[in-house]
Amino acid sequence: MFNFLKKFSRSAKDTAKKFFRLIIPYTVDKESIKNIENVLYDADFGTEITPEIIDEIKSALRHDRELRRENIIHIVSMVLKRNLEGSEASLNIGEQRPQVICLVGANGVGKTTTAAKLAHFYKTAGKDVMLGSCDTFRAAANEQLNSWGSKLSVEVVSSQHGADPAAVAFDAYKAAIARGKDILILDTAGRLHVKSNLMAELQKIFRVLKKSNPDLVPNVWLVLDSAIGSNTIESAKTFHAEIGLTGLIMAKLDGTSAGGTLVGAYKKLHIPIYFIGTGETPDSLEQFSIENYIHRLFPPDNLQKSHG
Repeated sequence: MFNFLKKFSRSAKDTAKKFFRLIIPYTVDKESIKNIENVLYDADFGTEITPEIIDEIKSALRHDRELRRENIIHIVSMVLKRNLEGSEASLNIGEQRPQVICLVGANGVGKTTTAAKLAHFYKTAGKDVMLGSCDTFRAAANEQLNSWGSKLSVEVVSSQHGADPAAVAFDAYKAAIARGKDILILDTAGRLHVKSNLMAELQKIFRVLKKSNPDLVPNVWLVLDSAIGSNTIESAKTFHAEIGLTGLIMAKLDGTSAGGTLVGAYKKLHIPIYFIGTGETPDSLEQFSIENYIHRLFPPDNLQKSHG
């Protein structure tokens, strides 16, 4: 029996990536189950989703002595759809003007780039957008967001390094009102979920915004890095408990990412998923749909080649 994983016995992560992007046909039998299980764990599907997938594969193998690649993909897709039911978010984010979208997350997950992509997305949709640079801790954050603003022809409100992030948020909100903006996107500093002082800074931003407008209901979207893995879920739980998340964005879900964390995060939090980031260009942001997500894991052109 040809074991499709032995050919790709590099690092665990590399094996996981290969699982989702193999372009050759293969068959799977009972001896392959453990290998598939390891690959699913390496792809960050975690301790709840992985056993569910494996149980479904075992059940299928009780009826057929071996399964082909397309059978495995069908089973994985079926389990993912079941666990992601209800996850697709409406892009109608509210009637208030300006709508405030506050991006939060850990260090290095791609919040600033995601803020720029969101600005491009909504501007392309005909919205008048403003950016607020509330990451005053990272020295290059203002420069990075202002550079994006210049490229996209989107106004950016920022301050000097070390300024009070809540003060920047206040100024940006007042400016967005004065200029009649439809959407204000606030980029915040990266923080570890265990740092209570940094969580307090986020809470202060929301308090200041509420003082400006007691009726304001900000959209608080957590940016997840698809490459970080299952530790992200614990971080997401803490963010939600501390500040009340209203949405998720999965960044960096390109051809080198496993991406299974998204399923576990939704299963734990049941927060709508708005977008997935698929690259570094302004237009590499896709509205989340379960079908699009699965197609990212199993590119259709690869499926066609596997039948050849």
